[in-house]
Amino acid sequence: MSKTDKVGREAILPLAFADHLANARRRSPHTVRAYQATAERLLAFLGGHWSESVGGNRVTRADLVRVTAADLRAFLAHRRGEELSNASAARELSAVRSFLEWAGVEVPRLRGPRVKVGVPRPVAPAEVIALAEEVSEDARVPWIAARDWAVLMLLYGAGLRIGEALALPAGALPLGETIRVVGKRGKTRIVPLLPQVARAIEAYAAEQPWRLERDEPLFRGARGGVLSPAIVRRSVRTARARLDLGDRVTPHALRHSFATHLLGRGADLRQLQELLGHASLSSTQVYTAVDAAHLLDVYRNAHPRA
Repeated sequence: MSKTDKVGREAILPLAFADHLANARRRSPHTVRAYQATAERLLAFLGGHWSESVGGNRVTRADLVRVTAADLRAFLAHRRGEELSNASAARELSAVRSFLEWAGVEVPRLRGPRVKVGVPRPVAPAEVIALAEEVSEDARVPWIAARDWAVLMLLYGAGLRIGEALALPAGALPLGETIRVVGKRGKTRIVPLLPQVARAIEAYAAEQPWRLERDEPLFRGARGGVLSPAIVRRSVRTARARLDLGDRVTPHALRHSFATHLLGRGADLRQLQELLGHASLSSTQVYTAVDAAHLLDVYRNAHPRA
C-alpha cells in the first residue's frame, strides 16, 4: 500500500464521523471541523501508541474496542504536552467520547480535567451604545455604518449569537414585533424585536446598495458577499480599545448582557432559556451567578460599610 493510500484510508473514519455530526446531529461547521480534527489526532496517536500490535500503525474501527482509560489518559497527556489549557483538554475529551460512541465503542470511564466556570461579565447599557456608536462611526461609508449599528443592536437588543444575526435572510423584511431565528442544530425560535432594533435594521436595509433576495443573507459585506463574523469582531476589538473597555467586551458579551439585564429586571429563567435558544436550563442558570455578581459589585461600590 502506498503512503497516499494509507493516509486516505486513515481519513475514512474521521470523515464519516464528520458527516454524521453535520447531517444526523446537525452540529455547527466549527464543531464538525474541531471534532473531526480530534478524531484524526486520536487515531494517529493510537497508531503510534499501539505500534507493536497494530499492523502498519493504522487503527481501524474494530481496533477501537481495545481503547482503555489508560490509553485516553496517555492521549490527553500527549495533548497537554502541546500546552493545552484545562478547558481545551476538556473539550478534546468530550470530542473523543463522541467519536468513540459513534464508532459503537463502550467509552472507558475517565474523569476530565477540572475547568473553572467563569462568570460572564455584563456590559453596561451605556457602554453598549458607546461601543456601537464607535464601531459605526469608524465605517468607511454610511450604509456600512448603518449595518454595523444594526448588527450590534441585534446582539444586545435581541440576545442573538453573532452567527444567528449574520444568517438572517432578507426575507425577514418587512419586520414585525418578532423575528424568526435559526439557532444551533437548526432549532428555530421566535424572538421579540424592540422598536429601536427594528428601526436600526430597516435603516440599514434602506441604505445598503445591494438587491436583497428573500433567501439571501440580510447583512452584506462591503463587496456584497456574506458579512463575516471576523469583520464584526475586528471592528469591536478596535472600538473597545479606543474606549478602554477591556478585552471581555466582545460581540458575544452583548448577548450575555442582554440575558443578565433581563434577569435583573425579573425575567423568568425558563423564558430566558427560550429567548436565548439554550437546549437545557443548565446553560441559562449561569446568568443567576452573573446577576448575583453584579449585585455584589453594586453593594461593594455603594454601601458605606462595604
